[in-house]
Amino acid sequence: MDDAKKSKTISLDDYGISEAIINYQLSPKELHDITVEKGLGVTANNGALAINTGEFTGRSPKDRFIVKDDITADKVWWGPINLPFSPQNFDDLYGRVTDYLSGKEIYVRDAYACADDNYRLNIRVVNEFPWSNMFASNMFLRPDKASLASFDPEWVIINAPGFMANPERDGTRQHNFAILNFTKKIALIGGTGYTGEIKKGIFSALNFILPVDRDTLPMHCSANIGPEGDTAIFFGLSGTGKTTLSADPERCLIGDDEHGWTKENTVFNFEGGCYAKVINLSQENEPDIFKAIKPGAILENVILDDAGVVDFADTSITQNTRVSYPIDHIDNIQVPSIGTNPKNIFFLTADAFGVLPPISKLSPGQAAYHFISGYTAKVAGTEAGIVEPVPSFSACFGAPFMPLHPTVYAEMLSAKMQEAGVHVWLVNTGWTGGPYGVGSRMKLKYTRAMIAAAMDGSLEAANKDNYHIHSVFGVSQPRVCPNVPTDVLSPRSTWKNDVGYYKTAQKLADTFKANFAQFESYASPMIMNGGPLV
Repeated sequence: MDDAKKSKTISLDDYGISEAIINYQLSPKELHDITVEKGLGVTANNGALAINTGEFTGRSPKDRFIVKDDITADKVWWGPINLPFSPQNFDDLYGRVTDYLSGKEIYVRDAYACADDNYRLNIRVVNEFPWSNMFASNMFLRPDKASLASFDPEWVIINAPGFMANPERDGTRQHNFAILNFTKKIALIGGTGYTGEIKKGIFSALNFILPVDRDTLPMHCSANIGPEGDTAIFFGLSGTGKTTLSADPERCLIGDDEHGWTKENTVFNFEGGCYAKVINLSQENEPDIFKAIKPGAILENVILDDAGVVDFADTSITQNTRVSYPIDHIDNIQVPSIGTNPKNIFFLTADAFGVLPPISKLSPGQAAYHFISGYTAKVAGTEAGIVEPVPSFSACFGAPFMPLHPTVYAEMLSAKMQEAGVHVWLVNTGWTGGPYGVGSRMKLKYTRAMIAAAMDGSLEAANKDNYHIHSVFGVSQPRVCPNVPTDVLSPRSTWKNDVGYYKTAQKLADTFKANFAQFESYASPMIMNGGPLV
């Protein structure tokens, strides 16, 4: 540990944690070594730390709560996504968690979110486990020595995976929980070792704070910037290619998951790292991510052989295998993580029904409609009981992290799109030639070529007066694209079964309309006209 870190003494008494053995601001290597020494993880042959998060290998959205108080009562969109929690229950549960941590050896880190200093949020992270603290080091922004000496945390994350709630006593649904308290500025997490809850807690808080207090649009997206200074934004749910497609060797990565779009028309990363899925990861298809898995990275819930070699195809623990690493593990990054001049927005969807075009251009109304819808599809094997493709809708491509009503974010996005004059594209990274089980996954090289053509203007130039209007979804479907076979651009022609294609397309359109019914009373005629045509 360097002298600057040794010289700072941290007390957690103000948080109700007493007589704890505090490991403050340890380096990733120190935390890696402690994790291995304590038998909580192993070192993979690539030098990364491999850990198992235990019972939970993903988020538990039904166990995410927001304290309902004077700040949140009239602003949060309460319902099955944003579940209310009483201030009294929070105080009582918080006291039990801090009592649980008192006297233990714990790990404390000061970090911050938001790469733009004008929006910076200082955070103190208190972890029960060393690898959780290493994750916080990877994923949040890391203060320099001067900043650390005078660091004043605004929010605190209390993370106690070993504490099990009693639902009858504590007001939770089950033994795990993730609770945001905007008045006390606390994210309280317990009963789960899944590290994603740590970062998503703070980013959910920012998704409330930035629109309400700073007139800034928070986005669940990745972003990169080209040599000419043009920023591209990629929205998409897990598994649609957000991380993969934003890691482009020809462009600098701004970030892979969470960003803010300011009134000054800049885009800044919330994070200091990346958290990528590694299912079926290969050096050939995703070289940047593959190369980033080295000392300092944390692999979650992967299977290693006796030599420490990772089998990225093995999903025996979970489909949601992950890696976290500092953003500077990627060679081609934007420093600082701020972009200007947004020019293209991509909505990524993995359509397992195989009916959406591989790329299509959206009108402003269609863009708002698809943003509010946030469509992708789950395929067989991803969850128990799923034996055929199932439509999945998540408003704003991140509903579990959005405390406000989706139309608040959609209206902000529409306004910013029009101000900046951006092009909006719907990209299907899912199936072609038929639905899951019949067709095949869209080739990554074709998706990359389509996105490249959209960004350099050649796709628009080639199709400006020649787009085909999709007869079911009404989107503008290009007829030609550089470096992509023409027949790939038409999903109907790849099926070679017109009746089957249109029947499936109509079925998917019906699910869009059924899902959007909950938003109709809030949506303008322009947005309503952006939906399927039939």
